[in-house]
Amino acid sequence: MADIRSGHCLCGAVAFEVTDPAHELGACHCSMCRRWTGLATLSLGVPADALNILSGREAIRAYPSSDWAERAFCGTCGSPLWYRLTTEGDAAEYYLAAGLLDDLSGMRLEHEIYIDRKPDAYAFAGPTHQMTEAEFLASLPPNPEE
Repeated sequence: MADIRSGHCLCGAVAFEVTDPAHELGACHCSMCRRWTGLATLSLGVPADALNILSGREAIRAYPSSDWAERAFCGTCGSPLWYRLTTEGDAAEYYLAAGLLDDLSGMRLEHEIYIDRKPDAYAFAGPTHQMTEAEFLASLPPNPEE
């Protein structure tokens, strides 16, 4: 039986379901994520075919935050929805803001990126796989426009 998790933005305008979500969460400590969410972004990778927007598609706005990624948010309440790489081969995966899910049971923080940009003001408990900014950028596929 499929594991289906529901979620929505703060105002409820955008509602969705995720089928068989990953149980590993990731954290990003880059300055853009911290400004976007107020701290590190916690997300889970969701293939495009596993994300079903139930309502509010018209409320979704996207901001191209870099040459290789965009951030989507609710145009009504401003809740972050997802981060998505726009380089070739990556467009089919969304990094959904974990806090939007109604049920996070069984999920755990597994990895952190931009760990060298994390402020000293906070730390997450437990061991995680960590990548620096340079390591993360090197892991991206080449941009065909470059």
